[in-house]
Amino acid sequence: MSAEGSAVTRNFVIMGVSGCGKSSIGAAFAQATGAVFMDGDDLHPQSNIAKMAAGEALDDDDRAPWLASVGKCFADHDGALVVGCSALKRSYRDVIRAHARGQVTFLHLSGSRAVIADRMSARSDHFMPLSLLDSQFAALEPLGADENAVTVDIDQAPEMIVRELLGQVAL
Repeated sequence: MSAEGSAVTRNFVIMGVSGCGKSSIGAAFAQATGAVFMDGDDLHPQSNIAKMAAGEALDDDDRAPWLASVGKCFADHDGALVVGCSALKRSYRDVIRAHARGQVTFLHLSGSRAVIADRMSARSDHFMPLSLLDSQFAALEPLGADENAVTVDIDQAPEMIVRELLGQVAL
């Protein structure tokens, strides 16, 4: 959307390691802000899903087209958009920003390995096995002070997470 002088479109990436709540919190945050929610997992090529389901971590080459697709969603969408995407490394967030062609705010759902492992163990409908959680934490790079980002602790009720996110972003 954003030509100079038009309304600012709010674009958000709900980010973090697998199992942190990107889909559920992202959908609730989008609903609370009047945005559209898109699950970044739906943008993975089948080869990535098969690799993760087999217990193999994705490498940067696997992720590159997927991250470009996430960024393009923002460029192609007219209006506020929230996309759930791990965005673990700074370089990944840079790819998303480059393809988005506009401002993206990263909302990091941060939690301890124990909290996230417990949540991953409780879900049965996802292709990402618990065995890959350590590779996710190993790849996770902290958000830079120059990145447009907010971090919240996920060791609280989902409605409190959404409330905290809403309190920390300028809409």
